[in-house]
Amino acid sequence: MSNEFKFTYTQGDFRQGANQNFDFRDFDFNNFNQQFAQRPGLGEVEKAKEFFGFTHTPTKEEVKKRYKELARKYHPDINNSDDSLMQELNHYKDVLFQHLG
Repeated sequence: MSNEFKFTYTQGDFRQGANQNFDFRDFDFNNFNQQFAQRPGLGEVEKAKEFFGFTHTPTKEEVKKRYKELARKYHPDINNSDDSLMQELNHYKDVLFQHLG
């Protein structure tokens, strides 16, 4: 069985007033795109889980707890003023929180 979809249109489908129930001006394309742009991709979520050391999808409480542990470890004062690990930690924390909703 094929999973293909085929859409057909007639010239009447595109005439003004052919479908009076739908108006493109009612659809907020900018907001629609922003919602998808703000969601992290699955690859990014997997990197974040790996960085935090999770083998499962964590809860928000687990992320908060692990963040505090890693923040103590990666803080620039401890890493000779190198803040790259702290920046990564903050980025991946945001990724996980966005993924968890």
